[in-house]
Amino acid sequence: MGQTIEITTPDGTAHAYLTGETGKPGVLFYVDAIGLRPQIEEMADRIASWGYVVLAPHVFYRDGGAAELAPKGDLRDAGARQEFFAGGVMDRVDSLTPELARTDAAAWVAELEEHAGDGPIGVTGYCMGARLAVRTAGWHPGTVAAVGGFHGGRLVTDADDSPHLAIANSTAAYAFGHADQDSSMPIEQVEALEQVLQDAGLEHVNEIYEGAAHGYSMADTSAYDEAGTERHFNVLRDLFGRTL
Repeated sequence: MGQTIEITTPDGTAHAYLTGETGKPGVLFYVDAIGLRPQIEEMADRIASWGYVVLAPHVFYRDGGAAELAPKGDLRDAGARQEFFAGGVMDRVDSLTPELARTDAAAWVAELEEHAGDGPIGVTGYCMGARLAVRTAGWHPGTVAAVGGFHGGRLVTDADDSPHLAIANSTAAYAFGHADQDSSMPIEQVEALEQVLQDAGLEHVNEIYEGAAHGYSMADTSAYDEAGTERHFNVLRDLFGRTL
């Protein structure tokens, strides 16, 4: 349904998956820590089928190509997901600093706007991509009208540049779907996120999906939860339908 394109950034050339009809409202899709792969393309295609043009960039382009960094085994097998993450995945995640991500986000947004129609864009992110989605809305107020963040980790920290603080700078509506008992996003952080959303006076949904593990939307891993996945798609479709 889609195609692989190249995007020039100040730090090099990044591949991205582009899907949907040119001229439709734009959606920027931030991948999880596993990266750009067929599962992401399938999810982007589904969102595009709602009437959007969707761009999913390979955010780890500084570390190698998407195919090079993708899992070699089946992450649905027992222990395979844990083994993959033990192979340096978090080093890539941690090296994508807010400073680098901000430069990248400008390139992603500009590329998406080349293919989308006039008007605001939506952003959705998964796992570490939820942090990037929230930050992007803060960096591009007025441009980003909707943000989805699902099984996001470390959205709230004690750092001066914690992702959730970007919400105060944004003009977007938000929809968060947290995994039940997610160690990377405990209930205290969900409550802190809720307070910031309320203080900003922004339309939002901030829910915990009971029984869903971190990574629940990824059907190519052992964390997949069908109920949580379908719930998140319904929430996201409603969000974009109201705002884009």
